[in-house]
Formats: sequence, C-alpha cells, structure tokens
Amino acid sequence: MIKRNLFLELKAHLDKKEISLIIGPRQAGKTTLMSLLADHLNKLGKAVVSLNFDIERDREFLGSQEKLLRKIELEIGKKKGYVFLDEIQRKEDAGLFLKGLYDMNLPYKFIVSGSGSIELKEKIHESLAGRKRMFELGTVSFDEFVNFRTDYRYENKLSDFFEVEKSQTRLLFEEFLNYGGYPKVVLGETEEEKIKIIDEIYRSYVEKDISYLLGARKTDDFTRLLRLIAGQIGNLTNISELSATLGISIPTVKNYLWYLEKTFILEKITPYFKNARKEITKAPVYYFYDIGLRNYAAGDFGRIRLDDNIGFVFENYVFSALKEKIKRTSASLNFWRAKDSAEVDFIIHSGKSVIPVEAKKQNLKQPKITRSLRSFITKYSPEKAYVVNLTLSDEITVGNTATHFIPYYGLCDIMRL
Repeated sequence: MIKRNLFLELKAHLDKKEISLIIGPRQAGKTTLMSLLADHLNKLGKAVVSLNFDIERDREFLGSQEKLLRKIELEIGKKKGYVFLDEIQRKEDAGLFLKGLYDMNLPYKFIVSGSGSIELKEKIHESLAGRKRMFELGTVSFDEFVNFRTDYRYENKLSDFFEVEKSQTRLLFEEFLNYGGYPKVVLGETEEEKIKIIDEIYRSYVEKDISYLLGARKTDDFTRLLRLIAGQIGNLTNISELSATLGISIPTVKNYLWYLEKTFILEKITPYFKNARKEITKAPVYYFYDIGLRNYAAGDFGRIRLDDNIGFVFENYVFSALKEKIKRTSASLNFWRAKDSAEVDFIIHSGKSVIPVEAKKQNLKQPKITRSLRSFITKYSPEKAYVVNLTLSDEITVGNTATHFIPYYGLCDIMRL
C-alpha cells in the first residue's frame, strides 16, 4: 500500500458538513483512498455505505436521489452516517444530483470521487458552490514514492535520508523520472510489467474518456497532438504551428488542448507580466501531470538517464513538485519571458510577492545565476529566489534577493525556506 499525503487532509474533513469531493486523473488512486477512509470509519464503529457508479449492481441505486436514499436508509437507517460515491462522473447531471442531496439537510456526510471529466471540473464545481471542498489527488509524488520504496523507515525524517543517502536518492530519482507516479506503475515489479500497465492506462484514457468526449471521432489526431506536446514540454506553445504540423484547424487544436487540461493529462501555465508591452507573447507552456505518461507518449518510457540531456523532463518534475506545494495556498504558478529573450522557468506569485524558480539539471559546484534570473531579480527585486539543481545546496545574495540553490529533493521544504 502506498501512503498518500492527502489521506490526513481528507480524514480531517470527515466531520465537516461539506461534501468531500476527490478529483484527479484516472487511476491515480482515488478508489483506494476512498476504501481507506471507509475502513478508518468502520474501525471507529461509524455507519458507512459505499457505492460505485462503475459497478453494475450499484448503478440501480444511483438512478435517482430517491433510490439512493432508500438504499442508504436500508443499510444504515436515518442516523448519522458516511456515504461514499465513487466514479460520480458516470452520473448525468452529477452536480445537480449532489446539490439536491446536500440541500435536503440529511444526517449523512457524502464523500465523492471522480476521474477527470468536463462534468466534474465545470458543472459540479458550479452546482456545488459553497457546498463542497475539492481535494485533488495527483499521481504519486517523489516524496511519497521514496517513502514507499524505503518501506517508510524514514517517513518522519525524509530530509535527513536525502542528505545522508545521496547515491540511493539519485537512483530512486532516476527511477521516478522514468516511470512516473501512477500507483499501479509504481507497484509493477519489472519494467515489462510497468510498460503493460502504462499502456493500459494510456489506452483506457483514449478509448474511454476521449472517445466518449469526442464521440469516437478523430482520436488519431488527438493522440498525435499529445505526442507533439510530449516532445516540447516547457516550450512556448504555438497553436498555428501545431495546426500546420497536424493538418487540423486551429479551433480543433485549441479544443483538444482544452480536453487534455480538463482530463488531468496536461496543465497549462501562463506568463507572468506587469507590463504587457515589455513582456513577450501570452502563449502558454504545457506540462504533464505525470512524467511517466509523458515519457510513454514520447516513446521514452524506461529510457531516461540522468546523465543524458533531459532538462525538459527535470523541468516537468520541478513543475509538478511546485504545483503540489502551492495547491493548498493562494499562490499561482507562472513563467516569465521577456522580449530580450530572458526567461525564468517558474514564478510563484502570491499577492504582491513573487518568487522566481529556475530548474537546472546540472551538478552545480558553485552558486552561479543565469543572465535571465539576474534580469528578473533586477526588474522585480523579489525577497528570495531558487535554483533547483542536482547537487548544490548553497545561498548567495543578489541585490537584496536571497538566492537559494537547492537539490531536487529539497523541493519538499521549499515553501518553508
């Protein structure tokens, strides 16, 4: 069993009236997390009922609010209890369905999960305004992965493990960069098994989610676009160029990219700017939610080596780690490009505060900043900046900016520095 950091947050929310809504990529571990929460409640002697829209027998109780309530009352009566509804995206008008249940002021706490679908991210979000708290479960993070692979021996002192066991940490990091964090892939014991699992996840996504959303039309063009994006992560996305390369219209490219965002495959980040005349284009940059799926789409699954030129994969890792760290805050993540070609990979933006972060897949020996980072520091005078690299841990002051050089494993502490 892979312990997920989100479990404790969800457990703390069980006593809140709001619906706990767990969203995230297909096969990221939402059903397992729901089962763990139900087991936790059962051990406490709480009344629990669990239903899954993917199970045919359960679907007969999920056709209407009335049928569902009759089933719940049969199982646990009208006393306080916990109701788990898995794969809610299968329910038509799921947002209105849940809103109606919530507004009845029932004695039941609802814990609901669903994979990436337009219904979940759009309609449910709108329908349940003020009635739910959304929890996003991504694929396994690097610290979750390391804890699992080391049998949780260093669970409460992971930073110490990274500092002492640097060779083992590097091997684990290379493994993580190759295969990513889908739980079933992490649990696969051989490379052959991991390949079969990631292939099934990829095909399941295309054949179920995308075929459904596109009406089984032109999925070949869709997968070709996904492969192109996999080969240019971290670069500005030129929609016209993608359109010409694929031989499909610009509106279709935009539509496909929108679907990839809404189904938790890609995430778009936009430029940070205060003066639109001096900053370059508003073209976005895309990163993958999971590095393993990116590698599979690009034909690199199992072929990544830290000694190779894989700066783009390292950059995707830094993006994922930063996103995980700021998702419970009000901060946003952007990138910076200026007309003089200066560029900084990531800008953490919160209120008036900005923190530039550069991803450098290098074994830095001495603290040295790039012209681009110096340009940003000169322009915006941030309180602090970060350079994420493979080895160096150090700090220098540039102007009035404390510039931290941190190894990739130090990202788990970045928001505390």
